[in-house]
Amino acid sequence: MAVIIDGKKASGEILRFLQLMVADIKLKHNIAPTLAVILVGDDPASKVYVSKKEEMAKKIGFNSLMINLPDGTGQKEIAEKIEELNQDDEVNAILVQLPLPDYLDSHALINGISPMKDVDGFTPYNFGLLATGKESVVPCTALGIMKLLEEYNIQLAGKNVTIVGRSNIVGKPLAHLMMAKNATVTVAHSKTENLKEHTLNADILVCATGKKHLITSDMVKEGAVVIDVGITRGEDGKLAGDVDYENVKEKASFITPVPGGVGPMTIAMLAYNTYKLFAIQKAFPEGSK
Repeated sequence: MAVIIDGKKASGEILRFLQLMVADIKLKHNIAPTLAVILVGDDPASKVYVSKKEEMAKKIGFNSLMINLPDGTGQKEIAEKIEELNQDDEVNAILVQLPLPDYLDSHALINGISPMKDVDGFTPYNFGLLATGKESVVPCTALGIMKLLEEYNIQLAGKNVTIVGRSNIVGKPLAHLMMAKNATVTVAHSKTENLKEHTLNADILVCATGKKHLITSDMVKEGAVVIDVGITRGEDGKLAGDVDYENVKEKASFITPVPGGVGPMTIAMLAYNTYKLFAIQKAFPEGSK
């Protein structure tokens, strides 16, 4: 029976640490980090995610600037808003809520964010630093997974890791982070043949596809660590992950639940990155949590 990796507990500890850091800086210097979030359109899921980010910011003591642009707002107008935020010394971190409406060029807009304010770590500059093993701002979900493994003393050196999913948000950055810890990493995806062969070889298995119960117990090595990043809502309204949790937990040594596993860590790492950018810009201590 697997140990359940509690993302709520781990994220709560990180948020409390950051709350103390921000309170101390407010007391001594009367300033606080400012996170700007740009939302285009009225996608219900995106609105929920943005409201969670705003709630997090208020809880920690950040200033939050929520910019809700109507559907149909042009590429040029959004790019100009990003540049305005780049030039605003009071704004420390900028996030463009994804996905954007199809008519927009998401990559071009993300690339317009200053690397010094790129809280998601999605700009080519920050991704390049990550890929070459340099200090950088790391995409929040990938960083959150690494923090969870660290929290539970799960070692990566010498381990076989299989990551199912190759997105710029999770799969690719996570592969670089794990290789930097001396893991042997396989990245599988929709074109991978014999997926089961790869997953069965994994000491640590990460799945980030958004396909409900893609990973079944017969695809998991006995005693493997299983990290489930995917989340879908069924017709019954219940949330489910990429992993058949109830059956896989009987074989795994550690497993993340959905919800309550990786999800809370993503928000916590957004706060962590916001504070990190603020600390770099203002030359304040980053802390070590």
